[in-house]
Amino acid sequence: MTSSLPGRSGPVISFLGAPVAVGVLSLALIGGAASAGPAAMAAEAPTELSLSATGEVEVAPDIAVLQMGVTVEAPTGAEALRLNRERMNAALATLKASGVAARDIQTSGFGLSPQYVYEANKPPRLTGYVASNTVSATVREIGRAGAVIDAVAASGANQINGISFDISDRKKAEDEARRRAVKALQDKAELYATATGLHIQRLARLSEGARFAAAPAPRVFAMARMADQAPTAVEPGELKVQVTIDAAYDLSR
Repeated sequence: MTSSLPGRSGPVISFLGAPVAVGVLSLALIGGAASAGPAAMAAEAPTELSLSATGEVEVAPDIAVLQMGVTVEAPTGAEALRLNRERMNAALATLKASGVAARDIQTSGFGLSPQYVYEANKPPRLTGYVASNTVSATVREIGRAGAVIDAVAASGANQINGISFDISDRKKAEDEARRRAVKALQDKAELYATATGLHIQRLARLSEGARFAAAPAPRVFAMARMADQAPTAVEPGELKVQVTIDAAYDLSR
């Protein structure tokens, strides 16, 4: 049964004699739908996937860095310093004559210390002084590293403390490692998304972690320098340049 209420326009529905305004019913339904909105949105919140990947590039080094120097002992400190200075100056001159630029030679250590003999029930007895001077020398023609070692040893250097290797264009190697790390991240994200029945919605976060280059410990073989012998053998191997990338992806159904 349809009728009109006093003071209202439009139809109303009478149910068991109780008049109900159609407009009021429509608002109630709209309000109910709106109140369900937040729950629906929460159900569709993306799932975050956090990943980390490392890109690695193997590069042949083209630079050798030598740690070398002179150590001498003498009865007095002044004499030890004099002898050390003479031999070190000769070694430095040989380095430069071998093609090592002055900017690539840097003092890395210097010391003068007394030497004692210790005997039971006697005070320490001074026997002399030891003077040492070491430098770091960068050889930019890595194939000449062995010949440089032989030359400075022949000129007076009596310490070869170590050798390390590097690459002149480090940025190029690191950028390639970055590209490989990003590719590994994308592959991992696709794998996880497929395995869980989800889809990659977006890349939410990306940051770069550790960067480093490592090489196996080099082998340096000391050899007597003779006319018919090859120079000291130096094996540079390969450097492994690594870059780690951290990322977070938003996944959704």
